[in-house]
Amino acid sequence: MLDTHARKHIEPLFVGSAQLLLKWGLSANQVTWLAFVIGITTGAWLVIDQVWLAVAALWLSGFLDAVDGSMARQTKTSAWGTVLDITFDRLVEISVIIGLAIRFPVAQLPLLLLSVSIIVSMTIFLTVGALSEKQGVKSFYYQAGLAERTEGFLFFTAMMVWSKYLALITMLFFIVEIFTATQRLLEARRLLKPK
Repeated sequence: MLDTHARKHIEPLFVGSAQLLLKWGLSANQVTWLAFVIGITTGAWLVIDQVWLAVAALWLSGFLDAVDGSMARQTKTSAWGTVLDITFDRLVEISVIIGLAIRFPVAQLPLLLLSVSIIVSMTIFLTVGALSEKQGVKSFYYQAGLAERTEGFLFFTAMMVWSKYLALITMLFFIVEIFTATQRLLEARRLLKPK
């Protein structure tokens, strides 16, 4: 929801950062890799109880992930860049979930349920993106929903910072993901159902 409706307010920051990184000679795919390398450390920081480093790594990764897309749109988008971007996003999320599961074994069931809900929601998102004739600013149809990447980062941050309530926050995230999956499935039916 925030990615769809609030991004326009911070887009100039992403565009300016993209222009700067392009001036420095970096490509969008190089920044995608940098975002991934930083983001994947989140789980390791959690395992060694460095919560604020984990939070910083997650958000810096997310910022660079937004900037790389802006870089691609200012130069040339590529299907390979899209594959890297989507794959690396999921791997960063997996890193957070695994780090939390190792650090807080008592919350493993809620974290497993959250993982399942993310898989279902992303499966619908990617399938609709591949099958839809609509095209967005990105190289595929971007299906909006209640939980987009920013909401995920906010939930992950809450899960890391307020770990005392990890199971509860995780289950709230799970409910939001299931709601989003349902939204996307209903939209898919409307978009893709034969007339």
